Amino acid sequence: MGNDVNRQVRLAARPQGTPGPEVWEHTSEPVPEPGAGRLVVRVSHLSLDPAMRGWMNEGKSYAPPVGLGEVMRALGLGRVVASRHPEFSVGDTVTGVVGIQEYLESDGSGLQKVQPADGVPPERYLALLGMTGMTAYFGLFDVGALAEGETVVVSGAAGAVGSVVGQLARIRGARVIGIAGGPEKCSWLTGELGFDAAIDYRTENVSQRLKELAPDGVDVYFDNVGGDILEAVLGRLAMHARIVICGAISRYNAEGVPAGPRNYMNLLVFRARMEGFLVGDYAERWGEAAAELAGWLAEGRIHSREDVVDGTVDDFPEVLLRLFRGENTGKLVLRLGETRTGS
Repeated sequence: MGNDVNRQVRLAARPQGTPGPEVWEHTSEPVPEPGAGRLVVRVSHLSLDPAMRGWMNEGKSYAPPVGLGEVMRALGLGRVVASRHPEFSVGDTVTGVVGIQEYLESDGSGLQKVQPADGVPPERYLALLGMTGMTAYFGLFDVGALAEGETVVVSGAAGAVGSVVGQLARIRGARVIGIAGGPEKCSWLTGELGFDAAIDYRTENVSQRLKELAPDGVDVYFDNVGGDILEAVLGRLAMHARIVICGAISRYNAEGVPAGPRNYMNLLVFRARMEGFLVGDYAERWGEAAAELAGWLAEGRIHSREDVVDGTVDDFPEVLLRLFRGENTGKLVLRLGETRTGS
């Protein structure tokens, strides 16, 4: 494609603990012309997700690890700039796995077209109207089996998924307690998002506050962090509670084997269950969730906040660390500037 250059970030080494600069290799290569049945996407937005840390590790998981020397895996959004694919035209907006790079050359597998609505920022299709919203919806309603009037606790509540989970629980008539770090995040939860209460894990005793705020126990716990907070909630379960395991960001950069919650036998005592899930398992029903989420958004019953950082693919390694330092509020997105040309 002329003099266009595709700048990329590749995984150069398996991280031990927090991924530092030595983990990454910055490369560039010409942008190819698409062959028959293929297309080229210029990437405009990259989704930064805690799951990325797991993708860097070698070993069996729900997805194969990113190979050494490969472009780092990432969800994203962009516009088709060249196409010889029968289902995609130049100008189409698409989402899917695009990688940490400025251009994606693809056969179209895993890409979905979106029709951006007037007044809806593109990054929202990586947040509430994308994978984030799907994860919250199916995790809470299907895995968590939420019922009206129940008490829901959400960890990582000011993050991308957690902030949506709490709002969905409120829409379905539950009482919602969010756990987040810092007074600003907690105020956002109880203010704009309508949570009933928030616990600042940095300055408050989570176990004690749960005892005060949920005297009858926790019916549904949506876990995004694991570790000590998971253990604290296990100590406050209601009978037949459901624990939804979405993530464990507190452990992603830890070295060594985690000790695990010491009080897991409370699952037996309270006839509770703990279940993990992958949002891809519900792919056939994403349309159902998207329609409901879009409707609630239009009605003002749910809010979406995207924490957008403007930069280039070279900024990815540092921006990613914001997730593990708890610096983001809402969905963290790296918005790429105009793609440069030449070398």
